Amino acid sequence: MPQNAKLQSRHLLGLQHVPAEDIQLILHWAGHFKEVINRPIKRVPSLRDLTVANLFFENSTRTRLSFELAEKRLSADVVNFSASTSSVKKGETLNDTVSNILAMKVDLVVIRHSEAGVAHFLADRVPAHIVNAGDGTHEHPTQALLDAFTMQERIGSLEGKKVVIVGDILHSRVALSNIFGLQKLGVHVAVSGPSTLIPRAISELGVEVIDHLDDALEWADVANVLRVQHERMDRAFFPSIREYHKRYGITMERLNRLKQVPLILHPGPINRGVELTSEVADSPYAAILNQVENGVAVRMAVLYLLASQSAPQNVV
Repeated sequence: MPQNAKLQSRHLLGLQHVPAEDIQLILHWAGHFKEVINRPIKRVPSLRDLTVANLFFENSTRTRLSFELAEKRLSADVVNFSASTSSVKKGETLNDTVSNILAMKVDLVVIRHSEAGVAHFLADRVPAHIVNAGDGTHEHPTQALLDAFTMQERIGSLEGKKVVIVGDILHSRVALSNIFGLQKLGVHVAVSGPSTLIPRAISELGVEVIDHLDDALEWADVANVLRVQHERMDRAFFPSIREYHKRYGITMERLNRLKQVPLILHPGPINRGVELTSEVADSPYAAILNQVENGVAVRMAVLYLLASQSAPQNVV
């Protein structure tokens, strides 16, 4: 892949409309940056003299820390914004908040918000590059990219591979980004979970629905297991946690019945004993800690490629 290749968009708002070439380019550069973060000296001057604002209007730990570490590894100046400690609580609007931050000459904005579409809203109104770090139940593109990068590392080319997304599909932004991104990489995607947590129109995205988890795991090369998002549920979507775990929880007993065990991913945080048992989460079948490490490399790649559209950046 040419070293001077560039992304076709100024922003990363989601993967639905991102071409396969851009996804491959991000994964290509993520490989370079993973080498960087495993060197004794982990910092490169790629974003030196640029400022990145992290706007987190929704609670997050892993995503926020991963972006912040990626930015610092790239030598960017970093401004962190949290709605819980900001003037938003005093009635300031999103427009006002962003206008004030951009008055500080911010070059890139990473935003996480509980409302779908906020990243697109900003992209239409501000000159900075926008990275969507999760908007409502819409998309979470960098999580899907790091999931794909982790799969690629562990099982090789994804062309023709089979991935099942398990669990709370209805409330998940990770599921949508995974579906859009993986299909563009030639992956066959299926979902499995309680019927109440599967969107009715999911088949319109070219996704197969596999009702029984054992059948789904037997079919799949990779199982990406999603967290049950209790905080987004306004009613009971299944009888009980115990019943959910019995039908859709991944246990070592369940895996031992398979002819071949799929790679297990989970975007976190894990509800241990619900989606996965600790025995599975901590087993060699799981690549959950690989996902965490790869998140920094993938986010470095995204930030670097977006910034390089404005001016040439040095990788080393």
